Amino acid sequence: MAPRLILTGFMGTGKSSIAPIVARRLAWAYIDSDEVLVARAGKPIAAIFESEGEAHFRKLEREVIADLSREAPRCAQCGNPRPAVIATGGGVLMDEANYRALNRAGVIICLSARPEVIARRVERSRTRRPKLIEGGKPLGERIAELLAQRKDAYARAEAIIDTSDLSVERAADKVLAVFIQHGARRCAASA
Repeated sequence: MAPRLILTGFMGTGKSSIAPIVARRLAWAYIDSDEVLVARAGKPIAAIFESEGEAHFRKLEREVIADLSREAPRCAQCGNPRPAVIATGGGVLMDEANYRALNRAGVIICLSARPEVIARRVERSRTRRPKLIEGGKPLGERIAELLAQRKDAYARAEAIIDTSDLSVERAADKVLAVFIQHGARRCAASA
């Protein structure tokens, strides 16, 4: 199986910014699971939440994660499986099937940030985030609530990198260093 580096973590921690940099540095394919889901559904995530609800979104997400965990992208020239860096949605590890599939597929690294940093980043983004408006709570309170709910799921990653005070380039450096360390250990354990 072609190696995979999986970046997960809460929204606003840098997954979609850092993953393409890491993929470029490794000369690997870059895949964003949310982009795959949106392409398959033919509508944005916020529209899926609005029209079909979170349960339907999570079902679609589970299907995408299962496919990405099984099927590596193929080289256009030779057809061989290519290694990939995969950025996932922020709630993906809450689903046990997603966690098992991703854990079998590669090294999971969770990106984190302090709640106030996440709030600043999310406020600057133009992306609608359905989970943040649930319950009509203030942004900081809702972020803290969701982080608490997801804490145990995120803790199952092989490593957690706090991006609060890092540039995307520095965060990419850390991701690569952690991946090399954990990937080497994983390969040694399976040999």
